[in-house]
Formats: sequence, C-alpha cells, structure tokens
Amino acid sequence: MKKLFALLAMASLAQAATAADPVGNPKDAAEKKIAMCIGCHAIPGYKATFPEVYQVPLIGGQSAKYIESALKAYQKGDRKHPSMRGIAGSLTDQDIADLAAYYSQQK
Repeated sequence: MKKLFALLAMASLAQAATAADPVGNPKDAAEKKIAMCIGCHAIPGYKATFPEVYQVPLIGGQSAKYIESALKAYQKGDRKHPSMRGIAGSLTDQDIADLAAYYSQQK
C-alpha cells in the first residue's frame, strides 16, 4: 500500500511539473527571438501605418505579466491589431515567457 501511495504521489508531482507555466530566459533564449519586436517596439515615437496609423508603444520595462497577458490576448483575438495577432500567433508559451522576461528587464 505504501508503494502504491508513493507511486501516485510521484505521478501527481510529475503532472504538476508539466502543467507549470514556462519560466522565461531573458538572456540567451530571448535575444534570439526579439528581432520581430525591435523593429517597432524599440523606436521612440514610432507609428505603424497598417491597418491604420497606430502609435507603437515601447515595451521595455513593462512587467512580464503584462507582456504575457497582452501576447496571449492577441493570440486569442481579444486584442485586434492584425500584425500583432499574426506575430503572437506564431509564438509558443515558452517564446512568450522568454520575451516577457527580456523586456521586463529593460530600462
């Protein structure tokens, strides 16, 4: 009985570990993924013109949770900007965690 209990406990821990949110890597992993972001979000005063003129926010220094939430909202269609929806749709949960960690550490 003790062995069965131990086996069930280990199985539940393994399941919890795989269900945990990914942890972002702000250095190595994120730096390989920011190319699609810096063209718009790293230029002070930048305005995009598709589908309409839009003031692009600087995202450096935003909280990681905010960036994660925004990207997931674009993925779901809760936020409507077509370019961001396309970009966010191509990201994995790990990509989002890495980008959020990277930009949250920027000044």
